[in-house]
Amino acid sequence: MKRIALFLVTNIAVIVVLSIVAYLLGVDRYMTQNGLDMRALLIFCAIFGMGGSFISLAMSKTMAKMGTGAKVIEKPSNSAEAWLLSTVQRQARQAGIGMPEVAVYDSPDVNAFATGMNKNNALVAVSTGLLRGMTQDEIEAVLGHEVSHVANGDMVTLTLIQGVVNTFVMFLARVIGYVIDRAVFKNDRGAGLGYFATVMVLQIVFGILASAIVAWFSRWREFHADSGGASLAGKRKMIAALERLKSREPVAQGALPEQLSAFGIAPNFGSGLKRLFMTHPPLEERIKALQDADQIVR
Repeated sequence: MKRIALFLVTNIAVIVVLSIVAYLLGVDRYMTQNGLDMRALLIFCAIFGMGGSFISLAMSKTMAKMGTGAKVIEKPSNSAEAWLLSTVQRQARQAGIGMPEVAVYDSPDVNAFATGMNKNNALVAVSTGLLRGMTQDEIEAVLGHEVSHVANGDMVTLTLIQGVVNTFVMFLARVIGYVIDRAVFKNDRGAGLGYFATVMVLQIVFGILASAIVAWFSRWREFHADSGGASLAGKRKMIAALERLKSREPVAQGALPEQLSAFGIAPNFGSGLKRLFMTHPPLEERIKALQDADQIVR
């Protein structure tokens, strides 16, 4: 319930802020007596599409901590926390990035995630279930996977792609809605019912297609993060960590809030058309990709 309330409040606040920006720039009045002002419409859509994505990214660390209850390790209280900090520090140095914040969140699920707006100001968090359910070697590989996400700039790239597709979903839905309102519903005064109905339907349809594009990129970057984790911790350890996740798939599902699911290591599940919207490839494919990667020697 807390996660849902946090998600709703945050999104309402973002919409209000972006609406004010669009109003001050005058681009919210993209529908004129002479038709659509394409330039104003594109700027309006970019403000909401790109702006919303990057505001979410800027708030990602704070929202992740609040959403999962993750506690940042300031000073290690035990040997396990000290080992987590020293391992992430070593891997971050190897990857050429600044030291991320390291946190632990209470969850029985075996999972971890990384988030943050840039490579030198990130957060790497692991669940208590992962700490209890994996060996130290496997945890080291998981940490390497998440540090690789940070080093590869995956959070920013995924946000950029999400922002671009959001922009064009909004833009195309409104352009087509305008044409249909004029051609089919014969409305020549402002935006009629046909416009609003068409825009609503097309945003859903285009949004589904856009989600498949974003999910494809997310799956692609998982292979690269696995490769990075193998380079930082060792190929054998990375494969062992994925094998462990595979053996615990039933409890790995649903471990993170939806807005963080693409940044975790545990898979989501699906078959048929659902595979198009999976943010992680099947574990069998990830393991095989590592086994076939001769260039990773560790």
